[in-house]
Order: sequence, then structure tokens, then C-alpha cells
Amino acid sequence: MAVNNNKTQNLDDEDMFVTLDLDDGTQVECEILTIFEVDKQDYIALLPLSDEESEDGEEVYIYRYNEDEDGNPSLENIEDDDEYEAVADRFDELLDEAEFDEM
Repeated sequence: MAVNNNKTQNLDDEDMFVTLDLDDGTQVECEILTIFEVDKQDYIALLPLSDEESEDGEEVYIYRYNEDEDGNPSLENIEDDDEYEAVADRFDELLDEAEFDEM
């Protein structure tokens, strides 16, 4: 999976976007929601901007996130069910914390 950075702003200051090159040859423009850590591994949560596949418009893509020594990002699919469950649970906790902070 390839990642094309369209913006390189601080995550705290502005929204950042990437274009995902999917395995089927299509591209999806996504907003980076957050990068977070679970068990010493970084993960990235992406919100597709043209979300025609999702009925409720709330679909989020979560991938393993790594950077090489030059700072170039790479994403990997999460293949293990237990790993995905732990990562999804942590992402849900982050959402809950963000909603609580907005109150």
C-alpha cells in the first residue's frame, strides 16, 4: 500500500490528508484522524473523504504505521484479529476521550 502525502502540516494545527493507493489500483483521499501507539507499535486512523461505500459515512481505515529513517511513511494491513481488536479498542477509547474533552 502506498501513501502520498498531500500536506505536511503539524497534526495539531491543521487537518492532514493522504492519498491511499489500494491493492485494486484505485485511490482514496483520506483525512488523517490520528496516529497512536498500541504495544510499542504505531497505528494510523484515516477517514475516507469520498465515503460512498459506507452507509453511515463513519467508516475509518486503521493501519500499522511506520516511518523509514528518512521519515517516509508506510502502511501495513493488520492481519491478526487479536491485534486489530486491541487497536480498534484503543481507537474507540481515544474517540471517547476526545468527545469528553469537547464537553
